[in-house]
Amino acid sequence: MRWTRGELDTPMGNLCAITHDDTLIALSWLDRVDATAEHLKRHRPAARLEVGPVPETVDWALTQYFSGEPAALDSLRIDPPGTDFQRAVWRALRTIPFGTVISYADLARLMRRPRATRAVANANGRNPIPIVIPCHRVIASDGSLGGFSSGVERKQILLSHERTFTG
Repeated sequence: MRWTRGELDTPMGNLCAITHDDTLIALSWLDRVDATAEHLKRHRPAARLEVGPVPETVDWALTQYFSGEPAALDSLRIDPPGTDFQRAVWRALRTIPFGTVISYADLARLMRRPRATRAVANANGRNPIPIVIPCHRVIASDGSLGGFSSGVERKQILLSHERTFTG
């Protein structure tokens, strides 16, 4: 399988998008590309990366998100490599409304796995498609931001961005 790696310019800096045709496989800031590549190799070792353009659908959806139109992200086809449990967590993350936050424990309960808070948090941290799969919307039970694989500063910026458009 061949994947294409391309860069997009966003208000939060350049992102690396890895796609297969029009399907988004991974998205990361340039300083996180190596960690993303390791995750991808672990789950899809036969895939080969080539440099190429980012599909217009991906560029358009992210441009719309940063303009305050988050529903555009729902139009993207995604196929994040991961375990079945990780993929279930990532599906649940996509149900968190734009501009809201929930705790890791809430996410575990949402998945009907209330004792799996740590596992849910771990899967959340391995999300290969941040922004589109909104792992930044999950915070610690005490209200602190918790972690974010791309850096807590970016998490804060994303949450502030979403609050701007939700009042």
